[in-house]
Amino acid sequence: MRTTILGRSGLEVSRIAFGTWQLGGQWGAFDENTAIAAIRHARELGVTLFDTAQAYGGGKAEALLGKALRSELDHDRDSVVIATKGGTKPRSDRPRDSRREWLTQGVDDSLRLLGVDHLDLYQIHWPDPDTPAAEVAGVLQEFVDAGKVRHVGVSNYNAAQLAAFDETRPVETVQPPYHLFRRGIETDPLPYARRHDIGVLAYSPLGSGLLTGTLKPDSVFEESDWRAKSSAFQGENLRHNLEIVEKLAAFAQERGASVSQLAIAWTLAQPGVHVAIVGARQPRHIAASTAAADLDLTAGDLAEIERITAAAIQVGGASPEGIA
Repeated sequence: MRTTILGRSGLEVSRIAFGTWQLGGQWGAFDENTAIAAIRHARELGVTLFDTAQAYGGGKAEALLGKALRSELDHDRDSVVIATKGGTKPRSDRPRDSRREWLTQGVDDSLRLLGVDHLDLYQIHWPDPDTPAAEVAGVLQEFVDAGKVRHVGVSNYNAAQLAAFDETRPVETVQPPYHLFRRGIETDPLPYARRHDIGVLAYSPLGSGLLTGTLKPDSVFEESDWRAKSSAFQGENLRHNLEIVEKLAAFAQERGASVSQLAIAWTLAQPGVHVAIVGARQPRHIAASTAAADLDLTAGDLAEIERITAAAIQVGGASPEGIA
């Protein structure tokens, strides 16, 4: 597994991170033992960075990750990098909450659920417009000073929000959504992150399933799966983008790869992107994804991908307030 230095954090991590959003219950039912086997297999394949969050099932994903990595966390702590996120309260009257009390409770809960004495990377999950950036940055620095957290970052922030945070305490990482059908970060905040050497962890490089090659125009999702309520996974939007996926799949096959591997490799090939966060609930899926880190795309490959996806419908995703 190829590794990279995660911007000014200085952390050396695998270019593929194992994401655990799908293990919090927002993606339908799954088998816990199989999910644990997928996490363990990711570790065997050289994945060292594992991403989770307080909001993923109210701590369920964190607890499952701690269970799966118990041996490393107890006996070889520095062999894995644990990244988690806080500052949200889904289904509450304040879904974005970065006040001191809630962040402190969140960090302590994450430490307990994961069964660790420190978090390698702690990120604010979504910007809270009602809490000053200086206050949020100051609280995170206190966590670092107390030894609870080693490095701090943010998720879903734009450039202006990064700059406001930077005035009090350097932002070490940013975690934005990024894939072939969602490219807004190319104008904001990716250029800012590149200029300031901020580590970029791109989430949803497979478009929440759109770029896996497994969805059909008539695919139906479980009621508990957030995609059941998203316009990106219904009707004409879905049909149109899946036609593009078919063309990408044909091009990927010429390169000896799957369409999902092509999509992940494309994300990793973008200047300023350090890591692609990929979720899996089965060992075979994560094995296919990790192989994408070794797929080198030429300038010609990237140009052809641009041509194929030029007519793609750009899509949104989930947020603390609902589905875009």
